[in-house]
Amino acid sequence: MYYVYLIQHDLSREIYIGLTTDPKERLRTHNGKGKKFTTRKSGMWHFIYLELFRSQQDAIDREKKLKGHAKGKHELLKRLKYSLLEPKIGEGRS
Repeated sequence: MYYVYLIQHDLSREIYIGLTTDPKERLRTHNGKGKKFTTRKSGMWHFIYLELFRSQQDAIDREKKLKGHAKGKHELLKRLKYSLLEPKIGEGRS
């Protein structure tokens, strides 16, 4: 099985979208010593959303759509409005 995932950083509230076959291990990688360059910073990343696919190509296509098309990502974030981490003080939810 293939997972397209959305994680959010607890300090910066940054969003990251990725693809994996092992979500738990992938999150450990994002938060661990061997962090990916794109997600390396202090604080922790948390799963917000996972999509499961039987087909690797379907998962790749979905990840590309979310990463490459602002509208796709924007629509997903609208659906997840109450699942996202609370905004930092002084920031409002949009």
